[in-house]
Parts: sequence; structure tokens; C-alpha cells
Amino acid sequence: MPGENLSREEARERAAILSVERYDVALDVRSAVAPDDADGERTFRSTTVIDFRCSRPGASSFADLLAPEVISVRLNGRELDPAKVFDGTRIALDGLAERNTLVVDARCAYSRTGEGLHRFEDPEDGEVYLYTQYEPADARRVFANFEQPDLKAPFTFQVNAPLGWTVLSNSERDGEPSPAGDGEGAVSRFLPTQPISTYITAVVAGPYHVEHDHYSRSFADRAVLDVPLSALCRKSLARHFDADEIFTVTKQGLDFFHDNFDYPYPFGKYDQAFVPEYNIGAMENPGCVTFREEYVFRGKVTRASYEGRANVILHEMAHMWFGDLVTMRWWDDLWLKESFADFMGAFAMVEATQYDAGWITFANRRKAWAYRADQLPSTHPVVADIRDLQDAKLNFDGITYSKGASVLKQLVAYVGRDAFLEAARRYFKRHAYGNTTLADLLAVLAETSGRDMAGWSRSWLETAGVNSLTPQVVYGADGRITELSVLQTAAESHPELRPHRVAVGLYRRLPAGALERYARVETDVAGPVTVVDGLAGQERPELVLVNDDDLTYCKIRFDEVSLETLRGHLGDLTDPLARALAWSAVWNLTRDGLMPARDYLGLVLRFAGSESDIGVLQSLHLQARSALTHYVAPDHREEAARSLAEGALRELRQAEPGSGHQLAWARFFANVASTASDFQLLHGLLDGSAKIDGLDVDQELRWTFLETLIAEGAADASAVAAERSRDDTASGHRHEVRCLAARPSAQVKAAAWADVVDSDRLSNALVEATIAGFAQAGQRELTAPYTEPYFAALERVWGERSIEIGMAVVRGLFPRHGGADALAAADAWLAARAGAAPALRRLVLECRDDLARALRAQQCDAPAGS
Repeated sequence: MPGENLSREEARERAAILSVERYDVALDVRSAVAPDDADGERTFRSTTVIDFRCSRPGASSFADLLAPEVISVRLNGRELDPAKVFDGTRIALDGLAERNTLVVDARCAYSRTGEGLHRFEDPEDGEVYLYTQYEPADARRVFANFEQPDLKAPFTFQVNAPLGWTVLSNSERDGEPSPAGDGEGAVSRFLPTQPISTYITAVVAGPYHVEHDHYSRSFADRAVLDVPLSALCRKSLARHFDADEIFTVTKQGLDFFHDNFDYPYPFGKYDQAFVPEYNIGAMENPGCVTFREEYVFRGKVTRASYEGRANVILHEMAHMWFGDLVTMRWWDDLWLKESFADFMGAFAMVEATQYDAGWITFANRRKAWAYRADQLPSTHPVVADIRDLQDAKLNFDGITYSKGASVLKQLVAYVGRDAFLEAARRYFKRHAYGNTTLADLLAVLAETSGRDMAGWSRSWLETAGVNSLTPQVVYGADGRITELSVLQTAAESHPELRPHRVAVGLYRRLPAGALERYARVETDVAGPVTVVDGLAGQERPELVLVNDDDLTYCKIRFDEVSLETLRGHLGDLTDPLARALAWSAVWNLTRDGLMPARDYLGLVLRFAGSESDIGVLQSLHLQARSALTHYVAPDHREEAARSLAEGALRELRQAEPGSGHQLAWARFFANVASTASDFQLLHGLLDGSAKIDGLDVDQELRWTFLETLIAEGAADASAVAAERSRDDTASGHRHEVRCLAARPSAQVKAAAWADVVDSDRLSNALVEATIAGFAQAGQRELTAPYTEPYFAALERVWGERSIEIGMAVVRGLFPRHGGADALAAADAWLAARAGAAPALRRLVLECRDDLARALRAQQCDAPAGS
């Protein structure tokens, strides 16, 4: 992996002697629009001035920089020889004084991988767009710095860009752009930022379409807060841009956080840029948040998509306080920002916006991510052990985000909402613009709640694994409950039994058929067995739902009667959150090999059509596809696919015309279509010879239909070319690449493999598209020959490519459809490569575990002798 892998110990040693006073960074990006240099990589000029102190004069340290060329290095007026002090990743700094000034002039490379300063050329109009993305440590690809979160400083940016470009950074511009000294381009200068970490500095530049708004807030004890707002996207996406909706959610979020945090938004302006070829969902750069442009919806999407975008907007906004104002000292405590942002984003969305069913989505989707991550062999405590930057990169996972958020939801139930929010307020005021650890947060929680937080932290933050809670009911002769207990279990590998604040609900069917709750008790569960007081004497329930209302983080299990009730009546649950919890529970049973996958698919076929929550419905579609692909026994896949497609088509035809449910069922039908008649219908919907009342087959839906036809051999490359001519855009190009790689041809697979594994010519977005097309679940025979080449190439790819591309290749090309042979190959590689990079081994181990889980589930779906 290119670039020095900074260790935690090195960061601690550097922070012990250095403190940074300021950065001045000047970037010249006019080369972004220059003609391609066929003989070398495209670069930009980067000049950095760093004023810093050293508590041990005479000591040595280093600055971080990843650059093709360093032109000059000057330390305290002394010219240093770049050939001697720069090794390609670090600049050696010897003989430091008490006060120091470092000046580095370099040529840095534009990125095609979404790391550093990414350059994108729009195929629709030829315009060039730039944006930065650094987390956890890619600011060093753009300017020289001390790349660790606890060496905060004010930053002053200056950007020389082509005339007419919009240029943004974290702070407001210091006056209007001025002509460059050589008459080419314009220089934008920005005011100094507040003290922030390197990884959240930002530059966005290009001929972006920009819309403006404004937020004002009056405080009783201070002046009015005025926050200029802007929202940006590429010019060619402007016709799809719904900035008004984005501004509405933004203002609602700012109101919510001001009401609850009692700390005014600290970073002046609030820009939100939707940028191309982005690797992640969004990034919380203070004052200049960046989002993946897929949140600018090119076609019709469901309400769940708007809810998801709102959640991301509010997640990033929560970071302005949790992460940007107060930042973790090292990546061990990444949860101090990501868990809180994940929780507060959902909290704010539910309480401040129209998307008030967000906790249902959280229970069904976000926690599914956490449950999966927490059962992998790489699971870790929420407070993690992060040895180096590669560890940090992989720690942006379901535990740090969604398990951490779930734990915080449990914490609110444990200490109370008022105590939790008061702790946040004290935390911000006490540590503003500083860095913290777990101990700092626990201290304020103990103050506001009056509880001993050490035991809670040990159980929930410092141990790994997920508990299972199962009801056990004893009845008397009269059929009423004499005792209801909750049994708590844990995996042998992670045996911690935790304290849970839970609600236990009792449900029964009404004469009209509805399944409704008639009794509820909230209690504390601890240890292996907890008797639930307050339910003795209740009538016999048909369903006992542990963790009703989703107060804690656990896997829900059922007694036999409750499970049978769900098999026959899951869709009759009238409460949407209870229904979402039930769906989540049966999905976990399926993944754990305790419920046959075809039983789960049967539940989807019987009850998904009546699911009112569109987000839950779309989750069910994703999970049904996963069950079909991974968990159904191979001999039954064809039959299961046919049943799913028949059910999907039935629901598609019955759905309300023009509704989100109709659109969701159309996409699902396309994804599971498997027969000649299915393909004929898809062709008809594409060419207009078939119609479904109310279904608008827009451009995005056309690509969905076409990919299935291409992968199944029911359409060819000429159809892809024709579709691309209809959609000559960046999105169209990505769809084209994916479809072409999905063709069922050995020659096609070989070319796609070479494009990704043997070449680095593709951008991150096209690598992703090529891998998605290559790894089609229905093309096992075509991809099976790549098991051996995959394991042979792993260490080379990991060593040569950026970590973002390396992760995409390792995860995306793992032979997950290869069955027992692929599992054996993974085991052999892991046994023979004990010395491989720990982050690489972790990725392979996770993929191997997913495959082993799938094989166990297949055995459950087709028991011996069936």
C-alpha cells in the first residue's frame, strides 16, 4: 500500500513534543484543465507553511506528504535537500527549535481514486470538477502536514483556479477572487479556520451549479446567529437538483441541534457539495460538507431514499459538534464521533423533520449492518484497538457506526434523555476545539446521570459481540402467565452478558385478524436469566416480543408459539416498529442457520406485499435477494427464484399505480427475473410494447432492467450501446461499464479482471462498476476459474494500489459464490500468509466468514437426506 502507515505510537510520540500554531496552504489547480500529459501523471502545485512549537528543542520529528515531487523544503530559514529529507511519504525534520516554521513546495498528484484531491471530467459537457476527501489520512496527498487528529490548528487556504470556477473551503472567502499574477486564473483566499484536524479540511473547486439560502437563529443570551447556506452539484445534474428540500432539512437540523446542544453552530457558513465518484456517503468537513452525488436523484425514487438522504445530512451536521468541534485524540475513539453522529442523525430526523418513522428504518436496516459486523471474526469493541492508519481505515464499520449508535440508544434509556443531552452540552463547552478520549465522555455522563458509568462502559463499549434475548413463559392451569423470564446468551468467543433496558410486549390476535399488543413492561435484564415482574397473571399471548420498542442492542429470539405466530401472521402486526423488529429477528434466524432460507422467502412472499413502510419493504427485497443468492440450497435456487419473480410480478401489478411501492416491486422483479417470460416483459417495458399502469420506466429503471437482460444473455452489447446513446452522462457511463462486464462470456470476464486487477487505469467509480458487473451471482461457472488468481494477486494488489482501491478489489472479487472450494482456498491463503498486512488479512477473514455462514445456511435449507 503506497504511503507510510503511521502507527499509534508514532503519533503519540509526535504529539508529545509538537503543537501546531497555524497552516497556510496555497494550491494552484489550473493544471486540472490543461491537456493531458501522456508521459506522466497530472499534478498541481502545493505550497505549505506550518508554524509549530517543539517542547524539546533539538529533537527530531517528521511531516507527512505523499507527492511525486518535492521542489523545496525550508526549515527555520534553512534550505534542506529534498532528496535527503523526503522519502516519498515523510519529510525528516531534525534539530527542531522551540518555535519552527516549515515551508514545503511540492507537486502533488490529482487523484482518480477518491483519495486526496480527486479530479473528474464530465463526459456530458467536458467540464472538470475537483473535491478533496481525506479521512483518515489523505490530506498529506494535497499538502504537507502533521497527519493525526490531535494536532489541530487554524488553516488558511488559498486556491488559484481557472476563471469562472466556484471555489470553496472550510471558511468564508476573504474578499472576492483576484487575478493570478501571471494573468491566468483567479486566486481565492479564505479566512483562517477555527482549530481543526487535517482530515476535515476541504477544498471544492469547479464550474459547479450553486444555490443559496440562509439560516438565522436568535438566542436569549447572545447575538443572532447568521449562517449562509449553499448547495452545489455538477452543472449537468442541475435539472435534477432539489436544493429546496435539502435546505429545508438543513434548517430543521440546525434548529434541533441548537435546541438540544446549547452551543451555536461554530463554523460560520454551511456549504453542502454533491460531488462525483465519491467513495463514501458523505464527509463532515466543517463548513464544507461533501456528499456522493447519487443523492441528487436522476429518476423517481421512493420516500425511503429521501429519508436516507435526510438522515445523512443530519448525520454530517451532528459531526459539526461530535467530531469537528470536539475530536477524538486517536482513531481508537472513532466512535466518539461516528456512533454519536449515527444516533443523533436518526434522533434529529425523527423529531425535527417529516421523516418521523426513522427509528423503524434504524431498527431494520442500520442494526442489520451492526449485527453482521459484530458476528464476524474481526469484531471489536466499540472503543477499538487501532494500531495504525490501515486499522483506522477498516474501522469505519457497522460496529463503530450502527452498533455504537444502538448502544447510545440504550444509554438514553439507561440514564434518561435529559441526562444524556446535558452531558453532551457540558462535553462541548468543556472540550471545545480540543481532543478527547472515552474517559472525558464518561466523566460528564457520570455527572449528569448520577450513575457509575464504568461498569456500563465495560459491558457496552469495551467488549465485543451481540447477545441474544429469548422469552421463556410458564403458564398456570387457567392458561394465564405464572412467570415470564428473559434468557440471555452470548457467543462462546465473546461471552459477555450485558445489562439491558428492555420492554417486553405481549401480543394477541383480535377478531378482525390484527395482531396487537395488550400488555407491556419495561425492565432491566442482567445475567443469564431475568424474571420480568408485572406480567404474571396476564392472559396467554400468541407472541412475546422481547426488546419491544427497540430500546437495546440484541438479537431477538422467540419461543415456539411466538415463532409459529409469526410464520402465519407476521403481516398482521399493526405496529410498524414491532413489525420491523419481527422482520429483523427472522432475518437473523436465517443468517444464523436457524431458519431455512426458503422459509424466510416464504414470509416475504406472503407478507411483504402488505408492508406499509417503504424502507422496510426495500430492506426485505435486499435481504430476499441475499437469501436467494447465498443461503438457499443450490438445488433449490432455480425454483426459489421462479417463485420470487412470480410473487414480485404479482405485487407489481397490484401496487398502487405511480406509488413508491410499485417502483420498489419493479426493481425487485428485475433483480430476481429468471425465466424467458420474465425477460420478455422486461424487453417490452424497455421498448414500450408492454405497459404497467402508473410505472414510469425512467432512465435509471431502464438500466436496472437492461443489466438483468445482459447478465442473463437476453440482450447484447449493442443494447448497451443504444442505451448509452440515450444517457450520455457520467451515470450512464458507469451503468455501461457495469453492464458490459456483466455479459455471460469468458472473454468478457477475462477483460474485466485485467482492467481491475492488472491495471490501474480506471477511476474508483469505474473499478466499482466493473467489479459489480464481473461478480454476478448467476455466473458461478464463469467466475469459478478466478479463485486461484484472486488469492495469488492479493498481496500484490494490496501493495501497489491505494487502500480504497485495494479494499474494493479484495471485497468485490472474493469468490463468494465459489462454495466449499473457495472456502478451502481462503483457509489455505490465511494459513500460509500469517505475515500479510493485518488489514488485508482482516478483509479476507471477513469474506471467508461470510462464505462459511452461507454454506451453513445452505445446509439448514437442505438438511441431510432431503
